[in-house]
Amino acid sequence: MSWTARLVRLRADAERRFPVVTALTSRLLSANLLDAATRLAAQAFLACVPLLFAIAAFTPQAVREQLSESLRALFGLTGPADQQVQQVLTPSTDTALRDTSGAVGLLITLISATSFSRAMARVCERAWRLPRLGTRIAAWRWVVWLLALVLVVLLQGPVRNGFGSGLWLGAPLVFLVGIGIWLGTQHLLLAGRVPWLTLLPGALLASAATTALSLTARLYMPGALNRSLNEYGSFGMVLALLSWLIVLSAAITFAVTIGAVLAQEPPLSRYLAAKRGS
Repeated sequence: MSWTARLVRLRADAERRFPVVTALTSRLLSANLLDAATRLAAQAFLACVPLLFAIAAFTPQAVREQLSESLRALFGLTGPADQQVQQVLTPSTDTALRDTSGAVGLLITLISATSFSRAMARVCERAWRLPRLGTRIAAWRWVVWLLALVLVVLLQGPVRNGFGSGLWLGAPLVFLVGIGIWLGTQHLLLAGRVPWLTLLPGALLASAATTALSLTARLYMPGALNRSLNEYGSFGMVLALLSWLIVLSAAITFAVTIGAVLAQEPPLSRYLAAKRGS
Protein backbone atom coordinates (compact mmCIF):
# COMPACT_ATOMS: atom_id res chain seq x y z
CA MET A 1 0.00 0.00 0.00
CA SER A 2 1.41 3.42 -0.97
CA TRP A 3 2.01 6.22 1.51
CA THR A 4 -0.73 8.27 -0.09
CA ALA A 5 -3.26 5.49 0.33
CA ARG A 6 -2.19 4.99 3.93
CA LEU A 7 -2.61 8.68 4.69
CA VAL A 8 -6.07 8.68 3.11
CA ARG A 9 -7.01 5.64 5.13
CA LEU A 10 -5.68 7.15 8.37
CA ARG A 11 -7.58 10.34 7.70
CA ALA A 12 -10.79 8.42 7.05
CA ASP A 13 -10.31 6.43 10.26
CA ALA A 14 -9.70 9.64 12.24
CA GLU A 15 -12.80 11.28 10.80
CA ARG A 16 -14.89 8.26 11.67
CA ARG A 17 -13.57 7.88 15.22
CA PHE A 18 -13.18 11.57 16.05
CA PRO A 19 -15.69 13.58 14.03
CA VAL A 20 -15.16 16.56 16.32
CA VAL A 21 -11.58 16.94 15.02
CA THR A 22 -12.79 17.12 11.44
CA ALA A 23 -15.55 19.59 12.30
CA LEU A 24 -13.17 21.73 14.32
CA THR A 25 -10.53 21.84 11.59
CA SER A 26 -13.13 22.71 8.96
CA ARG A 27 -14.63 25.50 11.08
CA LEU A 28 -11.28 27.05 11.99
CA LEU A 29 -10.10 27.07 8.38
CA SER A 30 -13.31 28.37 6.83
CA ALA A 31 -14.54 31.06 9.21
CA ASN A 32 -11.93 33.82 8.59
CA LEU A 33 -11.38 33.98 12.33
CA LEU A 34 -8.28 36.18 12.18
CA ASP A 35 -10.15 38.79 10.14
CA ALA A 36 -13.00 38.72 12.65
CA ALA A 37 -10.56 39.06 15.55
CA THR A 38 -8.81 42.03 13.93
CA ARG A 39 -12.12 43.81 13.37
CA LEU A 40 -13.12 43.10 16.96
CA ALA A 41 -9.84 44.54 18.27
CA ALA A 42 -10.16 47.67 16.11
CA GLN A 43 -13.72 48.29 17.29
CA ALA A 44 -12.70 47.71 20.90
CA PHE A 45 -9.94 50.30 20.59
CA LEU A 46 -12.26 52.83 18.92
CA ALA A 47 -14.75 52.38 21.76
CA CYS A 48 -12.23 52.51 24.63
CA VAL A 49 -10.33 55.69 23.81
CA PRO A 50 -13.29 58.12 23.70
CA LEU A 51 -14.79 56.31 26.68
CA LEU A 52 -11.76 57.30 28.78
CA PHE A 53 -12.36 60.98 27.94
CA ALA A 54 -16.06 60.67 28.73
CA ILE A 55 -15.31 59.06 32.10
CA ALA A 56 -12.77 61.78 32.92
CA ALA A 57 -15.28 64.50 32.10
CA PHE A 58 -18.49 63.21 33.65
CA THR A 59 -17.79 60.71 36.44
CA PRO A 60 -16.95 61.38 40.12
CA GLN A 61 -13.37 61.20 41.32
CA ALA A 62 -14.01 57.86 43.05
CA VAL A 63 -14.93 56.26 39.72
CA ARG A 64 -11.84 57.68 38.02
CA GLU A 65 -9.62 56.43 40.83
CA GLN A 66 -11.19 52.98 40.63
CA LEU A 67 -10.66 52.85 36.88
CA SER A 68 -7.04 53.95 37.32
CA GLU A 69 -6.47 51.19 39.89
CA SER A 70 -8.05 48.61 37.60
CA LEU A 71 -5.96 49.65 34.60
CA ARG A 72 -2.82 49.36 36.72
CA ALA A 73 -3.91 45.91 37.85
CA LEU A 74 -4.72 44.87 34.28
CA PHE A 75 -1.60 46.16 32.53
CA GLY A 76 0.82 46.70 35.41
CA LEU A 77 1.20 50.34 34.36
CA THR A 78 4.32 52.11 35.58
CA GLY A 79 6.38 55.14 34.64
CA PRO A 80 5.50 57.17 31.53
CA ALA A 81 2.63 54.89 30.47
CA ASP A 82 0.95 55.29 33.86
CA GLN A 83 1.46 59.07 33.68
CA GLN A 84 -0.21 59.19 30.27
CA VAL A 85 -3.28 57.33 31.56
CA GLN A 86 -3.46 59.54 34.65
CA GLN A 87 -3.28 62.61 32.44
CA VAL A 88 -6.24 61.38 30.39
CA LEU A 89 -8.28 60.56 33.52
CA THR A 90 -7.52 63.92 35.18
CA PRO A 91 -10.34 66.32 34.29
CA SER A 92 -9.40 69.66 32.77
CA THR A 93 -9.71 72.77 34.92
CA ASP A 94 -11.37 74.46 31.94
CA THR A 95 -15.02 73.54 32.53
CA ALA A 96 -16.15 74.46 29.02
CA LEU A 97 -13.34 72.46 27.41
CA ARG A 98 -13.97 69.52 29.72
CA ASP A 99 -17.68 69.44 28.99
CA THR A 100 -17.10 69.79 25.24
CA SER A 101 -14.42 67.09 25.04
CA GLY A 102 -16.45 64.85 27.34
CA ALA A 103 -19.61 65.33 25.31
CA VAL A 104 -17.75 64.62 22.07
CA GLY A 105 -16.13 61.60 23.68
CA LEU A 106 -19.49 60.35 24.91
CA LEU A 107 -21.08 60.80 21.48
CA ILE A 108 -18.21 59.00 19.74
CA THR A 109 -18.34 56.29 22.38
CA LEU A 110 -22.03 55.66 21.80
CA ILE A 111 -21.48 55.46 18.03
CA SER A 112 -18.40 53.27 18.19
CA ALA A 113 -19.81 51.18 21.03
CA THR A 114 -22.56 49.82 18.83
CA SER A 115 -19.91 48.81 16.29
CA PHE A 116 -17.91 47.08 19.03
CA SER A 117 -21.00 45.29 20.34
CA ARG A 118 -22.04 44.31 16.82
CA ALA A 119 -18.56 42.93 16.12
CA MET A 120 -18.71 40.83 19.28
CA ALA A 121 -22.21 39.66 18.41
CA ARG A 122 -21.05 38.67 14.94
CA VAL A 123 -18.20 36.61 16.43
CA CYS A 124 -20.72 34.70 18.53
CA GLU A 125 -23.15 34.25 15.63
CA ARG A 126 -20.44 32.96 13.32
CA ALA A 127 -19.22 30.56 15.98
CA TRP A 128 -22.72 29.08 16.30
CA ARG A 129 -23.61 29.57 12.61
CA LEU A 130 -26.67 31.63 13.43
CA PRO A 131 -28.18 34.43 11.32
CA ARG A 132 -27.86 38.04 12.40
CA LEU A 133 -30.49 39.49 14.67
CA GLY A 134 -32.59 42.41 13.53
CA THR A 135 -31.55 45.80 14.86
CA ARG A 136 -34.81 46.25 16.75
CA ILE A 137 -34.17 43.06 18.74
CA ALA A 138 -30.43 43.46 19.17
CA ALA A 139 -29.93 47.22 19.80
CA TRP A 140 -30.69 47.23 23.51
CA ARG A 141 -28.55 44.10 23.97
CA TRP A 142 -25.54 45.92 22.49
CA VAL A 143 -25.93 48.75 25.02
CA VAL A 144 -26.47 46.43 28.01
CA TRP A 145 -23.43 44.34 27.07
CA LEU A 146 -21.22 47.42 26.80
CA LEU A 147 -22.36 48.81 30.15
CA ALA A 148 -21.73 45.44 31.78
CA LEU A 149 -18.26 45.35 30.21
CA VAL A 150 -17.44 48.80 31.63
CA LEU A 151 -18.51 47.59 35.08
CA VAL A 152 -16.31 44.51 34.75
CA VAL A 153 -13.28 46.64 33.82
CA LEU A 154 -13.91 48.96 36.78
CA LEU A 155 -13.89 45.98 39.17
CA GLN A 156 -10.70 44.42 37.78
CA GLY A 157 -8.52 45.99 40.47
CA PRO A 158 -10.19 44.53 43.57
CA VAL A 159 -11.00 41.22 41.86
CA ARG A 160 -7.39 40.66 40.75
CA ASN A 161 -6.19 41.52 44.23
CA GLY A 162 -8.57 38.95 45.69
CA PHE A 163 -10.33 41.79 47.56
CA GLY A 164 -7.19 42.28 49.61
CA SER A 165 -6.13 38.62 49.88
CA GLY A 166 -3.64 38.66 47.02
CA LEU A 167 -3.13 36.87 43.73
CA TRP A 168 -3.63 33.37 45.18
CA LEU A 169 -7.34 34.22 45.47
CA GLY A 170 -7.43 36.85 42.72
CA ALA A 171 -6.40 34.48 39.90
CA PRO A 172 -9.21 31.93 40.54
CA LEU A 173 -11.67 34.80 40.97
CA VAL A 174 -10.65 36.27 37.60
CA PHE A 175 -11.25 32.86 36.00
CA LEU A 176 -14.65 32.38 37.66
CA VAL A 177 -15.76 35.90 36.81
CA GLY A 178 -14.60 35.29 33.24
CA ILE A 179 -16.83 32.23 32.95
CA GLY A 180 -19.81 34.33 33.96
CA ILE A 181 -18.82 37.10 31.55
CA TRP A 182 -18.56 34.81 28.52
CA LEU A 183 -21.65 32.84 29.40
CA GLY A 184 -23.59 36.09 29.70
CA THR A 185 -21.99 37.58 26.59
CA GLN A 186 -22.99 34.67 24.37
CA HIS A 187 -26.47 34.36 25.87
CA LEU A 188 -27.20 38.08 25.62
CA LEU A 189 -25.78 38.74 22.15
CA LEU A 190 -27.29 35.54 20.74
CA ALA A 191 -30.68 36.53 22.22
CA GLY A 192 -31.01 33.23 24.07
CA ARG A 193 -30.99 31.15 20.90
CA VAL A 194 -28.51 28.69 22.41
CA PRO A 195 -29.15 26.97 25.80
CA TRP A 196 -27.02 28.05 28.74
CA LEU A 197 -25.39 24.66 29.27
CA THR A 198 -24.38 24.42 25.60
CA LEU A 199 -22.61 27.78 25.91
CA LEU A 200 -20.44 26.52 28.79
CA PRO A 201 -17.52 25.00 26.78
CA GLY A 202 -16.94 28.27 24.94
CA ALA A 203 -17.21 30.24 28.16
CA LEU A 204 -14.66 27.99 29.88
CA LEU A 205 -12.20 28.27 27.00
CA ALA A 206 -12.66 32.03 26.62
CA SER A 207 -12.25 32.58 30.35
CA ALA A 208 -9.10 30.44 30.45
CA ALA A 209 -7.60 32.33 27.48
CA THR A 210 -8.46 35.82 28.74
CA THR A 211 -7.34 35.00 32.29
CA ALA A 212 -3.96 33.74 31.07
CA LEU A 213 -3.46 36.76 28.81
CA SER A 214 -4.56 39.26 31.43
CA LEU A 215 -2.30 37.79 34.12
CA THR A 216 0.72 37.64 31.81
CA ALA A 217 0.00 41.19 30.58
CA ARG A 218 1.48 42.49 33.84
CA LEU A 219 4.79 40.89 32.86
CA TYR A 220 4.97 42.07 29.25
CA MET A 221 2.86 45.19 28.81
CA PRO A 222 4.57 47.66 31.21
CA GLY A 223 7.92 47.38 29.42
CA ALA A 224 6.32 47.29 25.95
CA LEU A 225 4.19 50.36 26.63
CA ASN A 226 7.03 52.39 28.12
CA ARG A 227 9.49 51.45 25.35
CA SER A 228 6.94 52.31 22.66
CA LEU A 229 6.12 55.57 24.40
CA ASN A 230 9.79 56.57 24.72
CA GLU A 231 10.63 55.69 21.11
CA TYR A 232 7.52 56.79 19.23
CA GLY A 233 5.52 58.91 21.66
CA SER A 234 1.79 58.46 22.15
CA PHE A 235 1.52 56.78 18.73
CA GLY A 236 3.82 53.99 19.94
CA MET A 237 1.66 53.44 23.01
CA VAL A 238 -1.39 53.18 20.74
CA LEU A 239 0.33 50.53 18.60
CA ALA A 240 1.37 48.48 21.64
CA LEU A 241 -2.14 48.57 23.09
CA LEU A 242 -3.73 47.71 19.75
CA SER A 243 -1.35 44.76 19.31
CA TRP A 244 -2.41 43.42 22.70
CA LEU A 245 -6.08 43.87 21.82
CA ILE A 246 -5.59 41.90 18.59
CA VAL A 247 -4.05 38.99 20.51
CA LEU A 248 -6.83 39.14 23.10
CA SER A 249 -9.55 39.33 20.44
CA ALA A 250 -8.04 36.40 18.53
CA ALA A 251 -8.00 34.32 21.71
CA ILE A 252 -11.66 35.14 22.39
CA THR A 253 -12.72 34.47 18.80
CA PHE A 254 -10.97 31.10 18.61
CA ALA A 255 -12.15 30.07 22.10
CA VAL A 256 -15.82 30.82 21.40
CA THR A 257 -15.64 29.06 18.02
CA ILE A 258 -13.88 25.98 19.41
CA GLY A 259 -16.36 25.85 22.29
CA ALA A 260 -19.28 25.95 19.86
CA VAL A 261 -17.86 23.08 17.79
CA LEU A 262 -17.15 20.98 20.88
CA ALA A 263 -20.68 21.55 22.17
CA GLN A 264 -22.28 20.61 18.84
CA GLU A 265 -20.24 17.48 18.10
CA PRO A 266 -20.11 14.10 19.87
CA PRO A 267 -19.23 13.03 22.44
CA LEU A 268 -19.85 16.29 24.30
CA SER A 269 -23.08 17.04 22.42
CA ARG A 270 -24.62 13.77 23.65
CA TYR A 271 -23.60 14.53 27.22
CA LEU A 272 -25.03 18.05 27.11
CA ALA A 273 -28.26 16.78 25.54
CA ALA A 274 -28.61 14.20 28.30
CA LYS A 275 -28.02 16.84 30.96
CA ARG A 276 -30.65 19.14 29.44
CA GLY A 277 -33.12 16.29 29.28
CA SER A 278 -32.57 15.14 32.86
